[in-house]
Amino acid sequence: MKFDPGFSIQVDRMEFRYGQGVFGPVPEKRTRDSIRGSLRDPDCSGPEIVYSIVMDIGKEEHREELQKRMLLYGAVTYAAGRLGDEPVRSQGHVHRVSSHSNWSPPELYEIWTGTAYIYMQERAADHPGRCYAVCAKPGDIVLVPPGWAHATISADPSEPLTFGAWCDREYGFEYDEVRKRKGLAWYPVIQDGGLVWLRNEHYEKSELVVKPPGNYERFGIRAGTPIYRQFEENPDCVQFISKPGMKAELWEHFIP
Repeated sequence: MKFDPGFSIQVDRMEFRYGQGVFGPVPEKRTRDSIRGSLRDPDCSGPEIVYSIVMDIGKEEHREELQKRMLLYGAVTYAAGRLGDEPVRSQGHVHRVSSHSNWSPPELYEIWTGTAYIYMQERAADHPGRCYAVCAKPGDIVLVPPGWAHATISADPSEPLTFGAWCDREYGFEYDEVRKRKGLAWYPVIQDGGLVWLRNEHYEKSELVVKPPGNYERFGIRAGTPIYRQFEENPDCVQFISKPGMKAELWEHFIP
């Protein structure tokens, strides 16, 4: 990778390799069959293995601190290609409420390779509320607020997408409300070599804002520095991921 995430890790053909002093699990693979319920065309063709995910990675010297703070760093790599007329993407979901915080945790993304759209909507309900598609490139940081339904989408079918993210250690995903509406409120569709957004008719009408990443200095997050390195320099800076109530006043009118 050209981008340095702040610790020694390599990605090759859906596999992760950890350098000296770095811990991490064997990747979990998500198949096309496992995510059909969130796609515009559930019967589409595409890569059999859509993405590979490792949850709980980092430097050995930080393992105890991460556990104490209920923080977890994960990474995901996507296959190149497309899923029918959609780009390769994750399932839409909402984060399950954590028992230790009583909040649906936020998530802090960082793109390593490729180009992504981090799509998010306020609610997994008939009216989705505000909807955003944030376009991010290597080194860009995107914050998804508590309780929002979201998905990560590869914007370029010609190359794999890889990204890291800070999560709550007690992570969990709720899919039911999204799946019963056949996905999220807006579908990314590849047309004439570009990406367009089509409204999902199973939701009430909404507006979609497509934008670049926001500025998260109010949260203590700096642009231009890997988010793992920011934790290494000051572990308190990402504590709000597992304790969202610390930033309660900033979530009310949040714009990603």
